[in-house]
Amino acid sequence: MKEIKKWSEDLVAEISTVFLGKKKVVEKILVSLLCGGHVLLEDVPGVGKTILARGMAVLLGGVFRRIQCTPDLLPADVLGVSVYNPKTGDFTFLEGPVNGNVVLVDEINRATPRTQSALLEAMAEGQISVDGSVRSLPKPFLILATENPVEFEGTFPLPEAQKDRFFMSLNIGYPDKDAEAMILEAQRRITHPLEDLKAVTSPDAILVHQQKVVDVFVDEKIRSYILEIVARTRSSKYLRLGVSPRGSLALYKGAQALAAIRGRDYTVPEDVKELALPVLNKRVIVKSEYLIKGYTSLGVLEDIIAEVPVPVLGDAVG
Repeated sequence: MKEIKKWSEDLVAEISTVFLGKKKVVEKILVSLLCGGHVLLEDVPGVGKTILARGMAVLLGGVFRRIQCTPDLLPADVLGVSVYNPKTGDFTFLEGPVNGNVVLVDEINRATPRTQSALLEAMAEGQISVDGSVRSLPKPFLILATENPVEFEGTFPLPEAQKDRFFMSLNIGYPDKDAEAMILEAQRRITHPLEDLKAVTSPDAILVHQQKVVDVFVDEKIRSYILEIVARTRSSKYLRLGVSPRGSLALYKGAQALAAIRGRDYTVPEDVKELALPVLNKRVIVKSEYLIKGYTSLGVLEDIIAEVPVPVLGDAVG
């Protein structure tokens, strides 16, 4: 897995020229990419969500598309539409912006539920159904969606089915003082540093790495560790909705990808612990009686993870 480690280090180093101080966030996006998953970037305005998404799109190569969500955005604006040509008497399909390798869905919660739902099939199966026919999307296919969680006017909350389609959700957070000083200095120019970025990989290379990740070894104790965490979310007295099987599968695959990025061909419990919160957070719902008492999904999950015994692996694995 040394090749994947070098690949990820090159990507992180390059994106760090425009998106400073957030190596762990970038690594988790690469984990999602290697697993064929999608990422929800949820944070306050101005912390670099769109810059990160645009920068990743440039570095990964392939076709980049952007969807700016608004309340009047229609499913056809996303998926595409067939247009009648009066000269030929035929219908011509015009591709929508979802047809790309990296698709930035900016402010996804400003789109109506109807338009949000148009993305479900694309996210789950890598295809769209338009005018009675099924059209495959390019591979690899990665959706990076941004959301502002503090602004509610003119927004539509994501339904649970939509949240469950995201491989993980990430909070970027504010940069530290040193990183922010570097940001100020880096942008003492007319053009944005994004314009200096060049692709450092290709869709074909990503597909090869995705296949290699599948072969990363997962010890039976690691698998049981994942299943126990998930089971406790379903039986927790604080949660109205526990983690679905899609969530446990995401955590399993994510641990494999993170191990590969770290240069290992086997997983360790720390891989699961590092990814558990971003993968599972949006897949649980706290009961209303505990919400009013100040409980949060992150807090409940942290307690569950702390309670589950961490497996000890044999020398042959770790």
